[in-house]
Amino acid sequence: MKRIEDRRRVIGQNIKLHREKRNMSQTQLARLLWIDRTSLSGYEIGKRIPDIFMLWKMADVFDVSLDVLVGRKRD
Repeated sequence: MKRIEDRRRVIGQNIKLHREKRNMSQTQLARLLWIDRTSLSGYEIGKRIPDIFMLWKMADVFDVSLDVLVGRKRD
C-alpha cells in the first residue's frame, strides 16, 4: 500500500511543480482541464490520483512526457 501512496505523492508534487513553473494558479489549470479546482487540489496533495486521460491532458498542457509527469524520468 505504501508504494501506491508514494506514487500519488510523487505525481501530485510533479503536477504542482509544473503548474508553478508556468505561473498558473490551481483555478487556471483546473479551467484548462475542465475539472473542479478541488479535484486538482486533491491530485496535488496526493489524496487522489488522476486517471490516464487526465494525466495525458496535463502532460500536454505542461509540454512534458507522461513519464516525466508521473516521475519515471526527470525533466
